[in-house]
Amino acid sequence: MNGSVREGIDITRVFDAPRERVFEAWTTPEPFAAWYGGDADVPLDRVSMDVRPGGKWSLVIVVPGTEMPFHGVYREVVEPERLAFTLKDATAPEEAEGEIVTATFTGRGRTTEMVFRQRGGNLTPEQYAAAEDGWEAFFDTLSTVLAAS
Repeated sequence: MNGSVREGIDITRVFDAPRERVFEAWTTPEPFAAWYGGDADVPLDRVSMDVRPGGKWSLVIVVPGTEMPFHGVYREVVEPERLAFTLKDATAPEEAEGEIVTATFTGRGRTTEMVFRQRGGNLTPEQYAAAEDGWEAFFDTLSTVLAAS
């Protein structure tokens, strides 16, 4: 990265689904559990979503031998075009706000362009690189989930 300090993640993806379905996949427990975590198992009883500004969300990815909890608070919910929320994992200090995730959905006929941003400055450049790889894998799974439904 030419020695520059990495402060977040930017990913743009196009999904073969209308934006209402893409938004729903981000805001409804069953489809969210089907893609968040990539191929990892996310039992539905480990997903909680109160999708409104100030509402909380949480999810636990279960992989052999460990559980990875994630949680946060919704900051902005504009159906079906924009979603913003905080994101923390088990390593984040309790008082920390966490990373800020924003997803914007733009309908393009039968497809949806999603612009994803994660900011916060809470991770090292290496952690951001690993997180970006994780999100890319999640979005590959989301693409598959949307194509199958």
